[in-house]
Amino acid sequence: MERRNFLASALGAGTLATISTASAHAKSRSSAVSGSGAADRSYMVDLLARMASPVLAPMSQGKLQAVFKPELSPTWDGRNPKVAYLECFGRLIAGIAPWLALPDDASPEGKLRSTLRDQAVASYAHSVDPASPDYLLWRESAQALVDSAYYTNAFMRAPQLWKALDATTKKRVIDEIKGARHFSPPYTNWLLFAAMNEAFLLSIGEDWDPVRIDLAVRKVNEWYVGDGWYADGPRFHFDHYGSYVIHPMLVEILEVLVATGAKFNSLDAKALLDQAYKRMRRYGEHLERLIAPDGSYAPIGRSLTYRTAVFQPLGLLSWRKQLPPSLPEGQVRAATLAAQRAVFGFDSNFDDKGYLTIGFTGHQPKLGDWYSNAGSMYIASESLIPLGLPAGDSYWTSPAASWTSKKAFAGQNFPKDYYVDY
Repeated sequence: MERRNFLASALGAGTLATISTASAHAKSRSSAVSGSGAADRSYMVDLLARMASPVLAPMSQGKLQAVFKPELSPTWDGRNPKVAYLECFGRLIAGIAPWLALPDDASPEGKLRSTLRDQAVASYAHSVDPASPDYLLWRESAQALVDSAYYTNAFMRAPQLWKALDATTKKRVIDEIKGARHFSPPYTNWLLFAAMNEAFLLSIGEDWDPVRIDLAVRKVNEWYVGDGWYADGPRFHFDHYGSYVIHPMLVEILEVLVATGAKFNSLDAKALLDQAYKRMRRYGEHLERLIAPDGSYAPIGRSLTYRTAVFQPLGLLSWRKQLPPSLPEGQVRAATLAAQRAVFGFDSNFDDKGYLTIGFTGHQPKLGDWYSNAGSMYIASESLIPLGLPAGDSYWTSPAASWTSKKAFAGQNFPKDYYVDY
């Protein structure tokens, strides 16, 4: 009831009615092939609203840090807990940016989008205003390098957000992003965070550092281990960081280089982008095969509390219309929606104020890593990227289809699988 009242005040009764209708879908754990594209979209919009509204409504008024006290992992490393707010906002906004980029319309979903976009723009202003109670922790912890990359990635996915900012806020954002350069990234996926910030600066015509991009692109490609998988540093880790960071950020950084025609050293951005997409498509085939008939998937590796963020590559491939022929849109939608329902069918994914909890299929704080807090969990919004495709797109109108594991364990024919050499 508290969440309903909060959404009612934040969004208005008309929009709330739409969200409430979709909530009926969100609470059902279905192992069947998902329903119509309209029902699937309604479910995902509701999930987006559940994640975004409790964050953006108060932050747009400079009140998030007053009302949201993020839970910390039992093994928390002792850092200033205020790192949680940049994690929360940066990760959330990156995942919902493609949807915020859609044009306005008079539908209930369109009205919700207009409200949340306005709140996002106001939240950006508070995030860099030193006088605001919701000024974020930019300068104290190296964690700011991580989440500034999601924060800037949202501008690349939805340039409308950047254009909507006033001149003072734009300058403050640029200053904070350039200030993050004093954090030295370790030789892991963190190299991509530094590179993402530089790609953002390049995309808006600001001074940028080609060395940070060059280093990240070269090292990540050196760490490629084959068949669509990258190591996270010199050693391979069997986890989902290829989804959380490596595949999407590598592709989107290279897209900026290609779009701007940036030239430096011997980096062939177009060839590297083509290669990165081929590898991400192969990785996407693995992700689709990991989804069991009931929508469950392997809880492997560290940061598994990031929940459905594991499907970010499939969402990005769908949004960019880059899915391979082996993964029809209706099949990908059905598989990933089954996974969403399997995870978010548990009420304790959200606390009594509507904020995400630490866990995998609910509130499971012991699964948190030493760097985990409730703000970290908002990377799960990266599974909502397909909402950036309008309701009339073929992704939503294609008939739902059984995914690979569902066919396999129903005794049906399904494609064989072979490694690739690119």
